[in-house]
Amino acid sequence: MKKLKMNWGTGIAAVYLGFVIMILVLVGMSASQKIDLATDKYYDAELKFQEKIDKTKRALLLPQPLSWELTGDQIRIHFPEGFKDHSISGKLNLYCPSNNQNDRTFKLEPVHNEQLISLKDTPAGRYILQFDWQAGPETYWNEGVLTLEQTKNQPQK
Repeated sequence: MKKLKMNWGTGIAAVYLGFVIMILVLVGMSASQKIDLATDKYYDAELKFQEKIDKTKRALLLPQPLSWELTGDQIRIHFPEGFKDHSISGKLNLYCPSNNQNDRTFKLEPVHNEQLISLKDTPAGRYILQFDWQAGPETYWNEGVLTLEQTKNQPQK
């Protein structure tokens, strides 16, 4: 039986071969990772960023801010009292950072500065609320965080 001799050339070759195998495994693992962007149209969203900053500043300057509360499986949105004479419109995005398939968009059409939105079919998880709304000629942007807990009515995953 012939014994394999280990010399410095064999050792260097083994180290290089091990390194190449490790790099190939890491490349394979990284290629199979799921990556969700905040939006598929990332560049277009970046171009509108200054507009969002201006809307946020206007919303912060309001004497009474937009507010919301979670009541059961609904979210109740309270618009500022100063806008009772203005028509309010816009949209509410529920952005789920961990899974973009859970994202939801709702139309804002309040009655007497208040609106109820049903979240019955929305999966449990952490959401970023993004209010993009308009009252009269001015536009506003508000954000917040909402955590929906799993209820008995929602299916287990």
